[in-house]
Amino acid sequence: MTENKKISEFITFPKTFEKYKWYKPILVFIVGLILSAIFSVTIILACYGIYGESFVTSLINGGYEVLNSEVGLIVTDLGVIIMIPALYLATKIVRDRPFSSYSSSRGGWNTNLFFKALIIPLILFLIFEGIDVAIRGPKGTYHFSLLFLLISVILVPLQCIAEEYVYRGLIMPTLGSWFNIPILAIIIQAVIFSVSHGYNSFGLIEILVSGIIFGFFAWKTNGIEVSSALHTANNFSISLFVMFGLISSTSSPSLNEVAVAIVFEILLAILMYYIGRKTKWFGEIE
Repeated sequence: MTENKKISEFITFPKTFEKYKWYKPILVFIVGLILSAIFSVTIILACYGIYGESFVTSLINGGYEVLNSEVGLIVTDLGVIIMIPALYLATKIVRDRPFSSYSSSRGGWNTNLFFKALIIPLILFLIFEGIDVAIRGPKGTYHFSLLFLLISVILVPLQCIAEEYVYRGLIMPTLGSWFNIPILAIIIQAVIFSVSHGYNSFGLIEILVSGIIFGFFAWKTNGIEVSSALHTANNFSISLFVMFGLISSTSSPSLNEVAVAIVFEILLAILMYYIGRKTKWFGEIE
């Protein structure tokens, strides 16, 4: 493995490129946003043609409750996944740093690292959700199908990775390059990550904590693979429990639900960091 001193800090990585300009990430963001909007309109028009106006209206106004159906999950996830090609094209149009540098400062995306970091949190998230269901009782509607399972296995991880590219791959290193204060960059990107989600105030607090944890691991591992794994473990476990009717996705979680989830996420983060330090699974953790 490459030594720490030979690896650039991911959180300030953009500054290491010869053609770095402080304003280029802003242009990438704007162009990427325009491309994402174009892709999103295409998806919405396709849904309108297939399912009609009522479905599109319910999709737009339904909040996270739409994730309780196969079609809603497909459309919602695709609406996020398109950010990956949008960001890729934006970097080419603006002629910013290489797209691989949005994955890590270790030479691009490391698939092995992603899957290594996925195993433990996925198991623990499934156990956590199972205990929660055992205590509170099932809340959803059973609608298992091979389609729903296939969506969960393929689209959910891609959706999580897409968000990591934007928030921890683009926004966080941009802020880090501007301020050169890692903690400030982590907190600001977490705030942006939180307010971009349509939850109630309790839910936004949980997303804020998640964003800080994801940002911390992206900083310490010099890449987004571990944060993507944590993100995927959370969303995938929820998707499975929704599919089996054990829980129901909602935009309005209660204070008690959020408090328990935050405690679990913090304990998981501590465990993952400890494992990363001991095993070197997670790359260059200093």
